[in-house]
Amino acid sequence: MAEVEKIILPGGIIDRPGSTLDYKTGTWRVKRPVVDLNKCTGCLLCWIYCPEPAIRKRDDGKIEFDYDYCKGCGICSVECPAKAIKMEEE
Repeated sequence: MAEVEKIILPGGIIDRPGSTLDYKTGTWRVKRPVVDLNKCTGCLLCWIYCPEPAIRKRDDGKIEFDYDYCKGCGICSVECPAKAIKMEEE
C-alpha cells in the first residue's frame, strides 16, 4: 500500500501586527447597529463581545460605532443588557 503524504498549508498568516486596521469591513453589512444613548449605561459589554474594532467609548462613557469596521453581525445588540442597541436596515 502506498503511503499518502499530507501537506498542510499555512492559512491566515498575519505578517505584521495591527494589520486588521488596514482592512475596512463595513461594506459587508446588511444591517447596522444604532445605539439609543438615553438607554446606554456604558457597561461596555458590547465592546467586549465585538469581534472587530468597531465600538469606541465616548468621553461621556457611552459608546459609538465605527461603521468602517462594523460587519453588522448584531452581537452587540444581543449582548446589550439595557437593550440600547437595535439593528436597522442599511
